[in-house]
Amino acid sequence: MKELALKYGCNPNQKPSRIYMEEGELPIEVLNGRPGYINFLDALNSWQLVKELKQATGLPAAASFKHVSPAGAAVGLPLSDTLKKIYFVDDIKMELSPLACAYARARGADRMCSYGDFVALSDTCDAATATLIKREVSDGVIAPDYTPEAIEILKAKRKGTYNVIKINPNYVPDPIERKQVFGITFEQGRNEIRLDDPALFENIPTKNKTFTDDAKRDLIIALITLKYTQSNSVCYVKDGQAIGIGAGQQSRIHCTRLAGQKADIWWLRQSPKVMNLPFKADIRRADRDNTIDVYISDEYEDVLRDGTWQLFFTEKPEVFTAEEKKAWIAQNTKVALGSDAFFPFGDNIERAHKSGVEFIAQAGGSIRDDHVIMTCDKYGIAMAFTGVRLFHH
Repeated sequence: MKELALKYGCNPNQKPSRIYMEEGELPIEVLNGRPGYINFLDALNSWQLVKELKQATGLPAAASFKHVSPAGAAVGLPLSDTLKKIYFVDDIKMELSPLACAYARARGADRMCSYGDFVALSDTCDAATATLIKREVSDGVIAPDYTPEAIEILKAKRKGTYNVIKINPNYVPDPIERKQVFGITFEQGRNEIRLDDPALFENIPTKNKTFTDDAKRDLIIALITLKYTQSNSVCYVKDGQAIGIGAGQQSRIHCTRLAGQKADIWWLRQSPKVMNLPFKADIRRADRDNTIDVYISDEYEDVLRDGTWQLFFTEKPEVFTAEEKKAWIAQNTKVALGSDAFFPFGDNIERAHKSGVEFIAQAGGSIRDDHVIMTCDKYGIAMAFTGVRLFHH
């Protein structure tokens, strides 16, 4: 198949629409559903991300994509009981495969942004992973293959319309890529840089020069995730998964704040006060996610006022005070942070430190590198200058 006609482009008024190959066959097969223009943008970008994560770490990988940026990305490390609970997979009776754990992590880190996502899997989708996907609001999935059980589970999703795409894992694109803007063709070499190269972590200008193996793994995950995130972008990673991604901001400090806030929410969801919220048994998953998000925020009164809390809880929860939240966030440690370009000022480091960042990988090359290094030294943060920029547009 050389081309596939689509219903419309980014918006319903943008017709005609298709994907096609100028030479050769399309490397994908639609097994179910009718993916659209944005679905394919998410699918093909997210597939590249998980394929590189698998190559770099040797572990199964998953990504949750929305609007051509990842909401979450992770590798298949085991889930603690706490993570199983906050990712709402603690009730699954079957054993969770490494791929299922990767998906649960990728989907669960930022459940608000993952709502209605497109999923990418580095390995053959198994029944456990398909079972988790079926429970969530999602537009589709791309993977190199599917077990017969997984296909049947996914085909039953969304009244049989769920988008399931199979991609040839051996497909290698042309080294030159092109796109058109306003009728003008842009051309560039593909970004083929290997982000698991040990040389990226050799230039360490900070006093603390120690990167644990886990820290290096997490920084590699951050950098690969950033490679497929709309710029400007930064990514916080802990224990093999992105916990906060700030994408598409014009100011880097705004990226760092946005991603840091997401990382804080991920950590706050693990606090006893949130894990023990007395939710009503019949509350929908999306309503539960939204309620937790509001409860953690400064707008907590929106779900705790009389006449409202009764819709979600069996009894009125106590307020999660600012002092309590600050104290809990202070317990988060060993977080890794990657940036797709240099940090221009030390204010980014100040904000990152508040969310438990102890390891940083960034391009370096700012005229204020000295101030950034000094701020890292102030908190004992180990930082590597990779010399690599990862803009993605």
